[in-house]
Amino acid sequence: MLYTMVEMQRAAAAPMRMLARANRMFFEHDLNALSRTEFGKSMAASAALFESMTRVYGKPVWGLESTEIAGEEIAVTPEIAWSDTWCDLIHFRRDPARLSELLGEDYHQPRLLIVAPLSGHYATLLRGTVEAFLPHFEVFITDWTDARMVPLIQGRFDLDDYITYIRTMISEVGPGANVLAVCQPGPPTLAAISMMAEDKDPNCPSAMIFMGSPIDCRKSPTVPNQLAEERPFKWFEDNMIYTVPFPYPGALRRVYPGFVQLSSFMNMNWERHVDAHYSFFEHLVGDDGDSAQKHREFYDEYLSVLDLSAEFYLDTIKRVFQEHHLPLGKFYHHGRLVKPSEVRTTALMTVEGENDDISGIGQTQAAHELCSSLPESMRTDYIQPGVGHYGVFNGSRFCNEIVPRVVEFIHRFHDKTVERNWQQAFEIAAE
Repeated sequence: MLYTMVEMQRAAAAPMRMLARANRMFFEHDLNALSRTEFGKSMAASAALFESMTRVYGKPVWGLESTEIAGEEIAVTPEIAWSDTWCDLIHFRRDPARLSELLGEDYHQPRLLIVAPLSGHYATLLRGTVEAFLPHFEVFITDWTDARMVPLIQGRFDLDDYITYIRTMISEVGPGANVLAVCQPGPPTLAAISMMAEDKDPNCPSAMIFMGSPIDCRKSPTVPNQLAEERPFKWFEDNMIYTVPFPYPGALRRVYPGFVQLSSFMNMNWERHVDAHYSFFEHLVGDDGDSAQKHREFYDEYLSVLDLSAEFYLDTIKRVFQEHHLPLGKFYHHGRLVKPSEVRTTALMTVEGENDDISGIGQTQAAHELCSSLPESMRTDYIQPGVGHYGVFNGSRFCNEIVPRVVEFIHRFHDKTVERNWQQAFEIAAE
């Protein structure tokens, strides 16, 4: 019922949003003398603010058309390398001819699979993460599907299915790849790699990096962790799950709506968001176009949300946040016990933020305790001073301080022989 009411409110706001847009265009027009007055600027700013706060935000575009390598610009083309119902594997293909010119015909840059979170936002939230790694790696990313766009006939999707998808995509990227999991996918990614290690899968990654991930939520519990434990599981079933209304393709599917997750995130920092929108209004009135554009870019991304299937969301709440299956050694995948201690050849790096209010310090570091068979020489732990959760994978400190450490770590354990064989296989397939 809530989902239907939200859609009705959006439909009801559409005429007012169109009127606000018309008012903004009227008061901004150069031929309107009021556009140069304080009154006219305030009216245009008010209309722009109303329009942005009531607009329905669709899936953002990647907008990554080039990267810079060796001081030269190289074209980048996002391509779907693999696809299934619930996810696309995106490959950011850099112009191979230009790469050969700059790096030599025998260049071999490592492959990096970024596992994006399925926690309410689209994978494009990691645009800055992808952009930072493009000069150094052949980058792939998981692009999860909005559950409201998946017809009911396609079946369910739970945490075990999610793990299967991750393992499949690691195999698609190929032997000797490197896997970087940001936030929520930490536990399922570790589970997938653990099973690959136990199976002696030839596609087992060369390195795995976890950033701000809830591997063990019992350590330094944050407000979201505490809320997950304070509420009984039945409460989440009864209050967080709703039915997708028509005319969405996924009509009648039970989901955890993206707008519910977004409301939770915004309520955690309500005053900050209010201040940001007030500053946006002031920037518009003061003709500070650059600052206003930065606000638009951030909130265009932040307010774009997707729905999660009910099975996946409830599985994650129960097994990761309430019962802590992975750190307690009772995490099963389709009836098979997951054993992180089987990881022996995949190097491990963990990254945390000093001020992270989503995944507290120690939650990601727990991966080192679980991967007990890895020698110390194959482990690295780093805590980034002065950043919160978002700063662990985006922003200036991420680019200047975290990225160089990740790049060095991956190159330290990168298997040149495996990479060369993969490159040759890739070229043969291309021919």
